[in-house]
Amino acid sequence: MAILSAFNFITLNGYFQGPQAGDISWHHHDSDAAEYSAKASGQEHILLFGHTTYDMMASFWPTDMAAQQFPEVARNMNAAEKVVVSRTLDKADWAHTRVINDNVVENIRALKQGSKPITILGSGSILSLCAEHGLLDQLVVMIDPVALGEGFPIFKGVSKPLKMELKESRVFDRSGIVLLTYKVF
Repeated sequence: MAILSAFNFITLNGYFQGPQAGDISWHHHDSDAAEYSAKASGQEHILLFGHTTYDMMASFWPTDMAAQQFPEVARNMNAAEKVVVSRTLDKADWAHTRVINDNVVENIRALKQGSKPITILGSGSILSLCAEHGLLDQLVVMIDPVALGEGFPIFKGVSKPLKMELKESRVFDRSGIVLLTYKVF
């Protein structure tokens, strides 16, 4: 059975987006964090997005700018198998992408029956849905040393506590970003 992980960068007070949907202007990669992202993006896995995150990713990673700024990550993101969950999107134009429109929990359970690891990137509503239904196996958070007055919390709508065990931690010295990896029970 495949492992379902989530990767998000968050503020110290738990927001994965600023007050406007898609606002990640507060997140800054230093060279160490960028190196980590390049390495992690090269793993063979299925990427799982909600519609908003998909739109952000699809508007950047297939571009020449992405290829110039982050060549390894762009290559890996564009080659990866991708699944977008949306009630309103009928088809996805980004290469290797398919859309799930209904029976979301059942479709994600079916994905987990495969052998490829699945990674949720951003997509707070999908993360909360998976956590709520016991589908989330691992959480990786990159905590930026910044706090926002308001924003979108990482686990909005989760109705019960999620128990986790810290498996790994790392500090990126230049930026003060902390990377935490948890096993979810």
